[in-house]
Amino acid sequence: MAQAGESGCYHLGVIIDFHTHIFPPDVRDRREEYLKHDATFAEMYASPKAKIATAEGLLASMDEAGVDVSVALGFAWREHELCVRHNDYLLEAAAKSSGRIVPFATINMGTDEAAATREIARWAAAGGKGLGELRPESQTWDLTGEPGARLGALAKEHALVLLFHVTEVGGHEYPGKYGLQLGAFYRFAMEHPDLAIVGAHFAGGLPFAMPEAPQVSLTALADTAARRFLYPQSVYRDVIARWGAERLLLGSDFPLVSQKAQVEEILKNVTGEREQALVLGGNAARLLGIGGDA
Repeated sequence: MAQAGESGCYHLGVIIDFHTHIFPPDVRDRREEYLKHDATFAEMYASPKAKIATAEGLLASMDEAGVDVSVALGFAWREHELCVRHNDYLLEAAAKSSGRIVPFATINMGTDEAAATREIARWAAAGGKGLGELRPESQTWDLTGEPGARLGALAKEHALVLLFHVTEVGGHEYPGKYGLQLGAFYRFAMEHPDLAIVGAHFAGGLPFAMPEAPQVSLTALADTAARRFLYPQSVYRDVIARWGAERLLLGSDFPLVSQKAQVEEILKNVTGEREQALVLGGNAARLLGIGGDA
């Protein structure tokens, strides 16, 4: 079993947090201006209690939690230029991190598809491994229509992982809940079995919300982001029973949830050393094509 070191951090092979958020310092320092500029950002970050982290904060959290690598996700800005600025910051943060931060780009396939296509090509040329956290409905484009088909083709062309916010069925209301309906995510995954696709927040509950539906391809995975706000802890048992430990990824949703607390929660709720190693980092290492296979 994993053991706690002197710092209280756990180590069981490589630990990769597949779902974190960082913003350029300008967004943190001029929050009020950005609230007026983007409706989704205003919905999620209007409260002063909504934390905005930078790369420095993420790296400090990783040191405290014993996390080796974090996937830093972009934000679903509606304006293309804001997407590009955020992507530039993510690339800069990754370059300074000595491989500890893996950036995922933010794009909008709805407002200017040609510009989004160029940005995806630029991202891939810069060594980017994925796109996310994608929220098509927040940006008012259709994942199951032509923009989604184009996204799928580009992801295949550039060998990119796609990470989607997925809205769970039912449950309580909260800022940022609606980004992609479960049915649309399911349909896209079924239509693109050759893509590496991650559904955030336990894929919106897909493994158990649609038990009679044909199962999506084994290339589709779920992350554990924000579990404590959405599901009981029994969700770990239910998802692993339905999909297997091979398809579940550690995701904290930092800074919303402490990385250290999320690692400890997985150690508590995922039984078996092999299963723990897969969820904590082995699956992510395989998906990202990086060292540290669990």
